[in-house]
Amino acid sequence: MTFKLFDKYSVEDVTVKDESLKPYINLEPRLMLKSHGRNVGKFGPMKVHLVERFANRLAVPGHLGKKHKIITSWASGKYNRNMKTILETLRLIEEKKKQNPLQILVQAIENSSPRDETTTIEYGGARYPQAVDVSPLRRVNLTIRWIVQGAYQKSFGKKTKMAESLANEIIKASEGNMESYAMSKKNDAEKQADAAR
Repeated sequence: MTFKLFDKYSVEDVTVKDESLKPYINLEPRLMLKSHGRNVGKFGPMKVHLVERFANRLAVPGHLGKKHKIITSWASGKYNRNMKTILETLRLIEEKKKQNPLQILVQAIENSSPRDETTTIEYGGARYPQAVDVSPLRRVNLTIRWIVQGAYQKSFGKKTKMAESLANEIIKASEGNMESYAMSKKNDAEKQADAAR
C-alpha cells in the first residue's frame, strides 16, 4: 500500500514532463509534510516536498521588488494555517478541474518557469544587461514565488479568499493563460533576456 498525500491525493500518477525539472520537483509520497527546516544547504530545497515549499512561501509572500507587502493575518508563520490554505486550494482545484490537483500544480510550474533571465555585468566602467540561462532549481523557486505573489495581489483587500485566488492562479498557469501573474512574469523575463543577447 502506498501513502497518499494528506491521505487524499495520490502522487503515483503525477508526471513531470520537463526533464530538467524532474530532480528538483520532489513528490515523495508522505502523509505529513514537515521537514522542520532541516534541509538547509546548497541543494536543500530539492529534498523538501513541493507542496511544503508552497506552504513555506505562503508564510512570507512579502518582498516584491523593493516594496514590502503588508503581512496579513493569514500569512503568519503558523504551519497549520498555511497548510489549511494549501489543502483548501488543492480541494478547489480538484473541484474545478476534476483531475489530480498535484498534476495541475506540476503543469503550472512547468509552464510558468522561465528559461532565460538577465543579469548585470560591468565592463569598462559601464553596466550592461546580459542574458543568462536559469538553473532548474531557481526556475522552480521563481515560479513558486510568482504564483504566491500573484494570488496574494488578487486577494489582498478584496472579497476573494487566498485559497480561492491561489487555486485560480495555479489553474491559469497550468493552462498557459496569460492572465496568470506567473505566466506574464515569465514572458517579461524571457523578453528582456532576448533583448539583452
